[in-house]
Amino acid sequence: MEQSKKKIFIEHCPLCDKSDFDPYLSTKDYFLTQENFELVQCKFCKFVFTNPIPSPEDLPNYYDSPNYLSHAVSKKSLVGTVYDNLRDINLKNKFKLISKFKTEGKILDIGQGTGEFLNYMNRRGWDVTGIEPNDSTRQYAIENYQLSVHPEGYINKLEKKSFDIISLWHVMEHVPDLNLRMRQIKDLIAESGILIIAVPNLNAPDSKKYGEKWAALDVPRHLYHFTHESMFNLLQKFGFELENSYPMKLDSFYVSLLSERYLNNKFPYPAAFFNGLKSNLGARKENNYSSMIFVAKQKN
Repeated sequence: MEQSKKKIFIEHCPLCDKSDFDPYLSTKDYFLTQENFELVQCKFCKFVFTNPIPSPEDLPNYYDSPNYLSHAVSKKSLVGTVYDNLRDINLKNKFKLISKFKTEGKILDIGQGTGEFLNYMNRRGWDVTGIEPNDSTRQYAIENYQLSVHPEGYINKLEKKSFDIISLWHVMEHVPDLNLRMRQIKDLIAESGILIIAVPNLNAPDSKKYGEKWAALDVPRHLYHFTHESMFNLLQKFGFELENSYPMKLDSFYVSLLSERYLNNKFPYPAAFFNGLKSNLGARKENNYSSMIFVAKQKN
């Protein structure tokens, strides 16, 4: 893909709306285009985000690859097979986590990809709805799992205050308008509903290990780079309180594997296993794992 000529500079912090930033990190799109991108940090709230970002017209092109695994439907590659196996384990873990808070009801999964999570929940008695902007993956979920899945614009047609669970599994870092998405969630979640957001954690040990080649930076697809502090601030801003946070321990291994590939390691698997394990061990004290799940509810 040719380098995009159109970039949009973010003039105000998406979290606190201030307009004074420090340079944070220079990296590039190791996954697809090899373009250079910058991360900046708000001087006031310390939120880190990609700046500038591609234009809305160009941004979908950065997902246009058969190897983009959250949208992929092929299982031919070894990395794809690893991803699928880890995803199957994660499905069980997600169900167990949700069951701690709710055992039945209506669930909305935003950015549901190819539909495996919603299919898993549907088979266990949940009333499921999905939002997925990508046409091919949305159609895959409909045809293979007969799910109720809709394009992005349909989110404004959903019944207000009707969902017991709203989940975003590695989606919040992608949404072009962070504040709009949170307002939509606020409108749709039931008064006693539970919000579940999973994101990469910029302060994780494997992030510090790999630096600008940490695969979970994934610029420019990842527009925001969350920490515990910034996620707490985002939830507070929209009237949610954090119930608890949980690790996604398998993510450190997968992210380390991709990072080793970006380092051109000819034998990435041993290094990925070692560094993934080291990251998880180092994260135990502060619950600071490679990916974190934040569970929140509305303030009374």
